[in-house]
Amino acid sequence: MSSLLEKTQTLISANLHAMVDRALEANSVAVMRQYIRDAERNLTELEKAAATVGGEVKTQERKYHQYKKEADQLDRNIDMLLMQGKTELAGAAQNELNSKRRLEEQYHEQWVRQQKEYEALLNARLKLQAKLKTIRQEAKELEALMELAKSKEATVKAIKSLDDLMGVGDSDIARLGDSIRRRLDTASAHSEMYASRLDNQMDDILGKTEIELQLEERKRRLGLGDSGDAGLKEEEESQSSLSRNL
Repeated sequence: MSSLLEKTQTLISANLHAMVDRALEANSVAVMRQYIRDAERNLTELEKAAATVGGEVKTQERKYHQYKKEADQLDRNIDMLLMQGKTELAGAAQNELNSKRRLEEQYHEQWVRQQKEYEALLNARLKLQAKLKTIRQEAKELEALMELAKSKEATVKAIKSLDDLMGVGDSDIARLGDSIRRRLDTASAHSEMYASRLDNQMDDILGKTEIELQLEERKRRLGLGDSGDAGLKEEEESQSSLSRNL
């Protein structure tokens, strides 16, 4: 019984602030939950013990009143026997009275002692129930705070990830952009170079065609078409044949 009372007293006197500190250090409300489980188990044992002691108190009270009643009746009987001159019977009754008075005193002492213990158990039960109610409420609040803390930590982690992305990521993207722009500049330079070369070639071709057209126009004006060229060729062949004959 004393062990149970000691356990109960330990739970009742437990420092709530110390438990909260331990729960915060462990980042968990497991400390509070364990306390609640221990308190509930001891409360159940305490209620059983209180019921047992309460039953014993009633038994001892009943026995005390029973022996007191019997002893009081014997005490009156002894007086009557003495008045009747029945000394031997009075002596036997006195001996029985002494025995009942001892039992009366014993049960009275046990009754008083057990009554105090019973009251102590009931007081401990009430205190433990009140402490449990407070701890349960505190545990719920702590669980809500823990969830809020986890949510805040997740938010901070996400923001930190965004900060990292905006930091290192921006430089990587900028470097990639510079590389693409350099490739674009190189391609543009090659394109301009080839376009210039093509333009020159087209200018040469178009220029040559224009000159040929101009010359053909002059030939037509001078009557130097394809027939003139053929006659000139026949004349040259005749002169060559005459030279061979000579």
